[in-house]
Amino acid sequence: MADTYQGTLESLSSRPLPSWYDEAKFGIFIHWGIFSVPAFAPNLGKISDVFKNEYHRAVAVTPYTEWYANAIKVPGTPSAEFHQKTYGQLSYEDLKQQYIEQVELWDPVQWAKSFRESGAKYVVLVAKHHDGFCLWPSKVNNPKQKNWSSDRDIVGELAAAVRAEGLRFGLYYSGGIDWTFNRTALKTFGDFVGSVPQGGYPQYALAQVRELMERYQPSVLWNDISWPTNKPALFKLFADYYNQQSEGIVNDRWKHYSFGSKMIATKLGGKLLDFFAERHIRKHPETVDGIIPEEIPHSDFRTPEYARFDDIKTKKWEATRGMSHSFAFNRNDKEEDYASFTDLLHGFIDGVSKNGNLLLNVGPMANGQIPQPQLTRLQDFGQWLKINGEAIYSTRPWRQAATISSEGIEIRFTQKNRDLYLILLGTPKTDTLHVPALSILGKGQLLTDGSLVELRQQSEHDDSLILKFQHKLVADSAHVVKITAAA
Repeated sequence: MADTYQGTLESLSSRPLPSWYDEAKFGIFIHWGIFSVPAFAPNLGKISDVFKNEYHRAVAVTPYTEWYANAIKVPGTPSAEFHQKTYGQLSYEDLKQQYIEQVELWDPVQWAKSFRESGAKYVVLVAKHHDGFCLWPSKVNNPKQKNWSSDRDIVGELAAAVRAEGLRFGLYYSGGIDWTFNRTALKTFGDFVGSVPQGGYPQYALAQVRELMERYQPSVLWNDISWPTNKPALFKLFADYYNQQSEGIVNDRWKHYSFGSKMIATKLGGKLLDFFAERHIRKHPETVDGIIPEEIPHSDFRTPEYARFDDIKTKKWEATRGMSHSFAFNRNDKEEDYASFTDLLHGFIDGVSKNGNLLLNVGPMANGQIPQPQLTRLQDFGQWLKINGEAIYSTRPWRQAATISSEGIEIRFTQKNRDLYLILLGTPKTDTLHVPALSILGKGQLLTDGSLVELRQQSEHDDSLILKFQHKLVADSAHVVKITAAA
């Protein structure tokens, strides 16, 4: 039987987004690896703040602990000082054995149970991050770093555990960066963008991603940074993946290697990029908040990082973030360094109202234990979604994403069939709420306890909707009013 999709933009673009992904809304990201042993990065705020304040060494002092292997190469960085004090002459590669020993304590079944109970519908595991270490026993030999993969099949064990809980399983792969193939110490944005390895690396990355596809059948291929091959090879990879996985999806971080990539990799090209990037940041710091990858010719969804879109998007998107400023576990994080559950929930609801999902990261400790602040937030998500999930799962954006009540309560809208959901990002102080410019009537119901909510228009000349609750609402992070339109 002929393949359904071919390696052309026209063919790839004809494929509709698999419905499961839009319906799922909530996924779990996992950053776990050798970097979880030192679990160190300076706590300097968001990654975008670091680029604003310390551009000339930003890549080496980011809050991302998963970038530790690069950070310790740059003298004078907090990570380099920590490494010298803690590990002395040991290299990053020498920490592998400590990680392998800690992995023996890991329980993938408990992870999967916690993820299901959080209300998440899919899980994306980092299979290989920028340090190049593989969390599966890859048969694709790394010519630059001997024995640089896990003998224990972490990917396979988690895939089985996650699927046993009824969740989808996806894989992250660092296609654009691999520090075993390019060992240059990176400090600036220009350094980072220009460090995509060439030589034998493109075929190595291609072979590994194909190995992951064939061995684990991931529902998501989540590449990071960029992609080292040319466009025809990339499109062929997409087509083969779609033909293998009828409901598989790819993200938007597959910017293929091009003449421009080659120019940025030169010393002059990198300096020019740094000049214009730093100038933009200094002139327009308010526009630099999180990371939004540029659009590429083909993807199934976009991936703003520590950021969200301001309005409803036609194209599906997925906000991704850690619970603190790092993805992988940071030993420096205290409770106050984690975003509150309320802030995480409000960001999630806001994204769903604008056609987005949330891929919320978990950064386990080296021994596989999920830190309690992270576990508590997962549990809080699960409790809220157990009551209010019908306003989230399988919904679509309404004609508008947001409004604010006369009392100052932020409101987000979702819809499903004949039902409109008003999600209140706060608790009204009384049993009445006024929503301006909302002309809709029907049956109102509070999802928390199933109690009816009286709905009426303000007056003939005022189209405000008045919601009258049967009781004053108990304080909560968010409340949902379901309005079922009259037949």
